[in-house]
Order: sequence, then structure tokens, then C-alpha cells
Amino acid sequence: METALAKTSEKRQVAFLALLLLVWGSGCETIRYSIPEETESGHFVANLAKDLGLRVGELATRSARIHYKGNKQLLQLDVKTGSLLLYEKLDREVLCGATEPCLMHFQLLLGNPVQIFQADLHLTDINDHSPEFPEREMLLKIPESAQPGTVFPLKAAQDLDIGSNTVQNYTISPNLNFHVVTQHRGDGRKYPELVLDKALDREEQAELSLTLTALDGGAPPSSGTSTVRIEVVDINDNAPEFLQSLYEVQVPENSPMDSLVVTVSARDLDAGTHGSVAYALFQVDGVSQPFVIDETTGEIHLRRLLDFEATPYYNMEISATDGGGLSGKCTVAIQVLDVNDNAPELTISSFMNTIPENSPETVVSVFSVFDSDSGDNGKMMCSIPNDLPFLLKSTFENFYTLVTERPLDRESTAEYNITITVSDLGTPRLQTQHTITLQVSDVNDNAPEFTQSSYTLWVRENNSPALHIGSISATDRDSGSNAQLTYSLLPGPQPDPDAAAALVSINADSGQLFALRALDYEALQAFEVRVRAADRGSPPLSSQALVRVQVLDANDNSPFVLYPLQNASAPCTELLPRAAEPGYLVSKVVAVDRDSGQNAWLSFQLLKATEPGLFSVWPHNGEVRTARLLSERDAPKHRLLLLVKDNGEPPRSASVTLHVLLVDGFSQPYLPLPDAPAPERAQPDRLTAYLVIALAAVSSLFLLSLLLFVAVRLCRRSRARSLAGCALPDGPLPAHLLDVSGTGTLAHSYQYEVCLQGGAGTNEFKFLKPILPNILPQDSGEETGNHPLF
Repeated sequence: METALAKTSEKRQVAFLALLLLVWGSGCETIRYSIPEETESGHFVANLAKDLGLRVGELATRSARIHYKGNKQLLQLDVKTGSLLLYEKLDREVLCGATEPCLMHFQLLLGNPVQIFQADLHLTDINDHSPEFPEREMLLKIPESAQPGTVFPLKAAQDLDIGSNTVQNYTISPNLNFHVVTQHRGDGRKYPELVLDKALDREEQAELSLTLTALDGGAPPSSGTSTVRIEVVDINDNAPEFLQSLYEVQVPENSPMDSLVVTVSARDLDAGTHGSVAYALFQVDGVSQPFVIDETTGEIHLRRLLDFEATPYYNMEISATDGGGLSGKCTVAIQVLDVNDNAPELTISSFMNTIPENSPETVVSVFSVFDSDSGDNGKMMCSIPNDLPFLLKSTFENFYTLVTERPLDRESTAEYNITITVSDLGTPRLQTQHTITLQVSDVNDNAPEFTQSSYTLWVRENNSPALHIGSISATDRDSGSNAQLTYSLLPGPQPDPDAAAALVSINADSGQLFALRALDYEALQAFEVRVRAADRGSPPLSSQALVRVQVLDANDNSPFVLYPLQNASAPCTELLPRAAEPGYLVSKVVAVDRDSGQNAWLSFQLLKATEPGLFSVWPHNGEVRTARLLSERDAPKHRLLLLVKDNGEPPRSASVTLHVLLVDGFSQPYLPLPDAPAPERAQPDRLTAYLVIALAAVSSLFLLSLLLFVAVRLCRRSRARSLAGCALPDGPLPAHLLDVSGTGTLAHSYQYEVCLQGGAGTNEFKFLKPILPNILPQDSGEETGNHPLF
């Protein structure tokens, strides 16, 4: 085997170097290799890398591959060694038929950069077929009047081989009447003619059977035989003759079936049955003929559709036989005219289905186009839509590359459907479209974006730990890991940056915020924290947002009564003169609530009173006033139970007990009632408790000193009297102890004399008669009228 560019070893080297330079420079020269047909698969054809002047391994690095017309693989390329091997046995007759030379075109495609080389594989013929006659038996009717030297045409044998391997000679079995002459046609093919050597005598021998042998020129030669049966008929001395020996016809390939192609005509000078002519297809080429002839009229019609791409022309021999057995023949040459009936074909050689964004001038695909038609019908043009960021570049003889025109942006378009349209220039124009889908892979070029620049969340105080208080959300226009976000907390703008970490936490995946502990509105009304959203790209991108958490007040504090004090050692007693008018201000309940808003709106209500209807409480300010005039029937002491309630939901309340003592005037001393129940203890804070304790202690010491002083004075003056009664003192009590100034809420000044009742089991005090100053003389021992208070 040798290349078509080589003759001798020395000339081959010089020609190869020149060819290599041309191929490397322009990529337009064609390398031709030759190999006999039927060579075993795996046979070494050539070292393609060496012939192209490429380095060892360059075919592999440049992704070399072989492209064939019709995508039928004939050869295989070892990219490591550069060896070109036969992929399978090749049959020249199957691939090329009678075409000579038999060339198989293929291209070598290289990448990085893209380079294409054209090469041909020439299949040489071997003698692998024997001659075959179209019929195993041929019948000749020869009139007995035939003269010696008359020639009778015989059907030629068909041999699929070409050149010297096709039919070269014909012989016939030995006989006394005939011999065979091998004749040459204009196209080089040979056919047999039977020559009459001796006149026939039907009465002596009516039929002869001869064996016709066809020999080819192979070494050794192959042969084929057919039987020639000769019937001797009565005399018919005129054979039919065609008006033309050659008929040339052009037929469009899109002609419908049964359409008339041509009409042949022959005439016979004989009369009767010897003058009637019957037409028949006498000899056809080695392809199945799509024609049929009317044996009576000589009209040739189509029996199946034509295909210019499969067979562009046909040659037929038509015989005209008269009734006496004589025949004549003519040749009909039919040229099939091409019409634009084949759409272009597109073959993708390489394709990149994914391309990263921001990649300019990247080769997406390499493809080739082909049209089986000829002339303008086979000329093609390629195009893609104008609104796509891609370009088509013609590289080499119907090969194109699809490249990006500018950097792509996945966020604007993540997928492109590129429709490649290939149309020919025929009439009408035919086109083929092929759509490829290109995915744009993501690059981390977009930072996360929060749906809001700042968020405000509300949570009610006294929440449970780990309570979900709200969510934040960010989006990333990227995809995949570049769009997977992670949320985290950053130090907030408050004075203590780490306080936010102790108050809230965030779910790193969902952005949900949770309160870590119970919040107290009274201690903290609001706080701020910054949240960061970072993607998982490389490098990662992030953004921030401000989250403000507002703590909502809950009604978790009961009202606290400031006055009257409920934690004093003795109950608080208010004095009320019996002469008080309706609406007289007895006392005022003062209370506060640590909550805010409507939870701190307080209202006052009288729950229980010793004598209902005597007192009323203003609901908004807590003032206790008389509702009517006092009468002698009213009890001297009263216990009022008041309710202080806030406006929360549910409402909270506190109760306070107020003791009211009815007096005729403010001259009588006042001591707390013995049966006053201890008030409900509030829960003040520590400082209030300290103040109350200190006040109670001072008050207790003062009251104890006062009691001791009064008791000593009374006991000295009343030893002689009965313990059940008390005498008037020698003089009025000191004004700084028992005199109540008229500047208080009561209108009159009174002095009271008190004594401790002996034998009583309680520290109960009795209020005695009033002493009216400046009425009785000081030295008078006469008792005044006794006016008890009760």
C-alpha cells in the first residue's frame, strides 16, 4: 500500500515534505491513500501524524477525530501513535459500484486551534467476482435461410469488478455451425456475438444447445456460463430495423410514475407475422431499471420514481423482434435531470452543551453541511437568529464553527436554544433546521439582596425561650452553591454590641429569628441587630440588613398602692366628722402600675363597705367621698374595701382596706381600731420596702413614747378611782400632743382624754368624753356632762 502522492521512496519524501507544508499552511490540500478492497479490518493504512508533520501525542492533545460523509465509519485513528487503521472490510462494488476511481472522502478535525485536513482513500479492485449472465439460458430463433457469416447478438455477462478484472473474452462450446466473436463497446465493455459458420438445415437439426462461457482478466481468471438454445425456424430474410440506433432523452427526476419517457420505433420489410415487430428491453446495465416498454407500441414508461442522487443516467438496449425471429436493436441513453428535492443535511462534529458566563469568543460547536443535489440546488448558506449573542464562522469547505460574540450573562438568560438554519439556493429553496440547547453555567458575580433594607419585628414580653419572632429573607440571582445563603448575626448598633447575641439567634439556613430568653418590656423596650447574608460562592459575597425588635408590653404587673400604705404595722384610719357634707373628701387612694399604655390605666371601685351607700369612690382618681349626710344611726367606725384595677387583658387588680372613724370633732385623741384586719401586702421593690420599714419603725417609737407618757400621767391621777372609769384630768392635755389644728380636713378642734382599761386582754383604747376648753374652771373637781362617742 502507498499514498497517492508517492511514486518512489525518495520522491515520496520530497513530495510529502511539500505536501506537509501546504497542509500546515492552508489546510486545503488532499492526502490520498490507496488500499485494495476486502482488506482485513485493523490493517495499517498510514501514519497520519507523520504524513501531516504533527508531533507524537499532538493528535490526542488536539482532540483529533475522523469525519466521514454520511457518518459511516471506515477508518479508525490511534491518536497516541497517529496510525490510521482500517475499521472494517471494504467492498468496492458496494461502496462505488462501477465508478472508477473509487474514492472515500474523509476529513481530519483538530481542535485548539480548529484545523481541518482533507484526505481520500482509494479502493483498488481485486478479482472477487465472477462473470454472471443475466439469464441461465438464452433462446435464439434462427431461420434456416440464414447465410454463413450472419451475426447474432448475445447477452453480455455482468462482472462487478472493473478494469482487467471484468469480462475480457467469450467462448462457446465446440460445434460445427457457430463461433463466438468478442466485440467492444464504446465505453470499453465487451459483449459476445454468435457468428454462423455453416448454414442451418431445420430438417436435419431443428434445435441446437451451446454453452457460452465468459472469462475475466483476473489471475487466476474467473468464468461464468449460460446455455444458448437455438431454434431453427422457417425463412425470414428481413430483420427489423430501428429508425435511430441511439435515442438520447432527458428526464426530470421528479417525473411521476407511468409517465412517458420516449417512444422507439422499428420496421420490418417482411409481411405477415414476419413483419410484425415486438419490442423488449434487451440489455440493461447492472442496475435495476425503473423503466418498462410496451412491446406493441415501443413506448417506454416509468415504473418507479427516479433519483438523480442515486443514478444520474441510464443506458438501455431495446430489441425489436419480428414474427420470424429476426431482431434488431438500438440504444436508449436516459439522462436524469436534477431537481431540488433534497434538503441540506447538517452533521454536528463537536458540541459544548455548557459554557460558563463571562466567557468571550468561545467555540460552542463545530458542524458540517451537505446537500446531495447538484449545481445551485447543492449550494448552501447557514444562518442563526440575529438576536442571539453568537456568530457563525466558515472554516473549511462546508465546515462551520459557532462561537460566542460577547460574554454571556446567566442571570439574564440561563439557556439558549440556538436554531441553525441551512438552506440551499435551488428553486424552491429547501432548508434544514437543527436546534441545540446551550446551558450557561453560573459564576458568583451577584451579592445577596435583602427584600428590605431594614426589618421591624414585634414580640410580646414574657415570651417563651426559643420563640420564633420573625423571619428575614434575601435572594441571590446566582444559582447552585453561589445562591445558597447563610445567615448570621453581626454586632448591633446598641452600646453593648454583644447584647444581641444573648437576646436573639438566627437560623443560618432559613433566616428565622428566635428569642433566646424571655424579654421584659419594663427593662428593655427595643433593640437592634445587624444580620448578614453570605452566599457559598468562591469568593463568597455578602450583604447586611438592620433588624429592629420592638418589645410589646403585656399586662404582667398588678397595680401597686402607694397610699394608704398596706405594709404598715397599724392600719391606716381616716377621721370623718359627722357634720361632713355630701361629697366630703375622706381620703384618696394613690396607686401606680409599672406597665404602659392601657395596661397602666387604673380604675377604682368600692367593693365592700360597712354601710353601703355612705361612701363612694371616684373611678378615675381614687378619691373617697361621702355620698350623703351622716346620721346618728351610722356606725362610728367603717371598713372600706377598695379595688384598684388596670385596663389590661386580662385585667390585674389590687385591693386596699381603708378604715374610717366618725368623730364629732377633731379634739378627741385617735388610736387605731383594734379589729382592723391587716391589709394585703403589696410587693414593692426593695427601696420602697426599706423606706416603709424605716417609717414604720420611727412611727412605732413615737407612738410608744406617747402611749407611755399618757399612761403614766393617767395612772398617777386616777389611783383612787375605779379601774372601770376615768376621771377628768386636772387640766387639758398638752396641746402639742392631742390638739389637732383646724387646718386639717375636719373643721373643729377637740381634746380627748384617754385611759387604758385595766384588765382588758387587748391594747384597746377607749375614747371618752370631750373636754371643752375655757368652759370649766381648772380647779373645779366637778365632772362635766358625760358625752360618750359611742
